[in-house]
Amino acid sequence: MLLASLVLGACSSGDSNSDDNGNGKGNGNNPAYTETILSEPPTWQIDWSYNQERPSWTEPDATLYENWTILKVLIEDELKPYTSEGDMMALFVNGELRGMATPAVIVGSNQVENGKFVMKAWGNETGAETVNISLQYYSQTLKQIFTLSDVIKFSSDLDTGIESDYIPKFTLGSSKYPVQKTVAVEPLLTKVGITPASGNTVAAFVGEECRGTVSLSASGSTQLLIFGRNAGESLTLKYYDASAEKLYTIPVAVKL
Repeated sequence: MLLASLVLGACSSGDSNSDDNGNGKGNGNNPAYTETILSEPPTWQIDWSYNQERPSWTEPDATLYENWTILKVLIEDELKPYTSEGDMMALFVNGELRGMATPAVIVGSNQVENGKFVMKAWGNETGAETVNISLQYYSQTLKQIFTLSDVIKFSSDLDTGIESDYIPKFTLGSSKYPVQKTVAVEPLLTKVGITPASGNTVAAFVGEECRGTVSLSASGSTQLLIFGRNAGESLTLKYYDASAEKLYTIPVAVKL
């Protein structure tokens, strides 16, 4: 997780929502928020690294199946910077491994295509039968297995089972952060007397660990996706006002 260094400084007491110590007005000795002057804008991102062992997946025995389909998978943008040639992907149907792949290689070279997998998935389904699958992706860089459940059609013996590249949201199947919650940002800020402005950045934290970040939209209805380790966690909200070069910190703003 990358965090900008914070420079503590005195805040203007002219802010009608602050007391003389630069704290947002709250109840008694519990201010709704605190203000910090920053020398540089903060850089917030989720640390997706974990500690899982590499899975021991093996190719299924093709002689056990009558049909197959090709599944083209692209890794989502959030995880693409961490992709490497040591990554693996596997497809399961009812707990049975039906397909396995390593990153695709660009035709005519040994160069790995960034975040792309081409998998032959085997089955005994006929026609265009719909099946429930579990798609698992192991990131060697992050040492984490991401698991998603989905529904696909087995289109027998076709070169491509899905017309366009399939981009599953693997971050929603994180082993490290199995709990997710989406919250509306602007109401959380206005509730404590902070006026939100589009383009500014907000992030949710547990301690020093970033759990989600987003830039405020011009629509005024920004949704922040928060990733949690456990249900019931209390999260602090941090809002950076670029024009004022201030960081607003709202303790216990959200509970998972």
